[in-house]
Amino acid sequence: MEQLSEFADRFASQAPACEYWTLRLVEEESDHLEVRQGVVEPSVLDSSLGAMVTVVRGGGIGYGATSDLSAAGLRAAGERAADWALAHARLGLFDAGLYPRASTRADYRSTILESWKAMAVADKLALLQAANTALAIDERIVDWSAWLTRHRVSQLLVSSDGARVSQVFESVHPGLFAVANAGSQTQRRQGGGADWAQQGGLERIAAVHLLDDAPRVAEEAIALLDAPECPEDTRDLILLPSQMVLQIHESIGHPLELDRILGDERNYAGTSFVTPGMFGRYRYGSELLDITFDPTVPGELVSMVADDVGTPAQREYLIRRGILERPLGGPLSQARAGLPGTANTRASGWDRPPIDRMGNLNLESGEGSLDDLIARVERGVLMDTNRSWSIDDSRNKFQFGCELGRLIEDGELKGLVRNPGYRGISAEFWRRLDGVGGPETLEIRGVTNCGKGEPNQAVSVGHASPPCLFRDVAVFGGGE
Repeated sequence: MEQLSEFADRFASQAPACEYWTLRLVEEESDHLEVRQGVVEPSVLDSSLGAMVTVVRGGGIGYGATSDLSAAGLRAAGERAADWALAHARLGLFDAGLYPRASTRADYRSTILESWKAMAVADKLALLQAANTALAIDERIVDWSAWLTRHRVSQLLVSSDGARVSQVFESVHPGLFAVANAGSQTQRRQGGGADWAQQGGLERIAAVHLLDDAPRVAEEAIALLDAPECPEDTRDLILLPSQMVLQIHESIGHPLELDRILGDERNYAGTSFVTPGMFGRYRYGSELLDITFDPTVPGELVSMVADDVGTPAQREYLIRRGILERPLGGPLSQARAGLPGTANTRASGWDRPPIDRMGNLNLESGEGSLDDLIARVERGVLMDTNRSWSIDDSRNKFQFGCELGRLIEDGELKGLVRNPGYRGISAEFWRRLDGVGGPETLEIRGVTNCGKGEPNQAVSVGHASPPCLFRDVAVFGGGE
């Protein structure tokens, strides 16, 4: 962070003449180790360092990105941003006077109990080899892998109004998968933290039971080969947190992004069935549906003190007792739409400007255990771990497939079914929510590859959810 501070001081001494500027410096490091079928894959090491300059000048906004952090490089980026600001003043769709001005001074750092460097590379590979051995339990396991990914981002945001936001985010993400095959039937299971990403250090390996989870992953992949297909019917549906993550992400998170609602994304990622007039009155789901934007949850992927334009981050309800209250919109989108929002203006790196993104988007707990939810179902299916997804351009009509299903009959969990899937319409599906697990069932998970924007920006998103019960949902299988 000391080096980033030196770059910031260098820029401030020669910043272009303008009404307002920000400099966002980002240093990223990532390390990926993988052993697949007992063979060590080539390791992947990435690093980058650069800056994004934002300038408000003459009624326009301009950006200039550079990896040249010399005095000349930073000056050139500032001049380029100033030129684009003048172009935006002539051709832009809104007045740059709406752009948020930040004076926030805050610091954040991920809690790390065990440093990535505390374990030698040879020991990490030995752990992954042991997991590979535990996965290869049967000749029907035809592909298997174990991996560890570490990602670290150091970021410093400064502004002409005195903002200084220093943040360091770090995560270690383990995972496993096993693929089983018999004849024309192929099934896959994942585990060991593959869909359980959080901030933290090497302690995450023990938290997700990487090695201990391997036999379960392989055994379930094999068991699914002989399981019957999921029935095609209308039944009650219980989704475990592993699948709730994507359900929340696709049919609540993306539809509530305010820039999407304003039309900014329609050429690339589509629009939204949500309109500005719905906020404050629209029934998005049943009274059990409480959705929060919460950057304060310890260890969740997007826990932070401020977003990438310096807006202080705080917990907000997006949906309360089923009623839509506010969108996922940063201060610029809020000003354009005349709606409240959240601190969720984020960028994927130093070479991208911040846009409205999901942060930590969580479904708040209800009451009772998973067994309590199952006991309330006379005829249904429990589904675990996303396998496929499809959703229309307005983020309304969807179809999801899961890796594993279990039938529920008369309040009891029965046998496996393979290729389980379900479909619905966002505007109706959440109103069928009839059960939400209690705090003891809530799991903090996340998505590490959410894409949006032109040019594309892939970011991590945090999600937390208990298991949930939905009534009368269309379920189906993959066919014989």
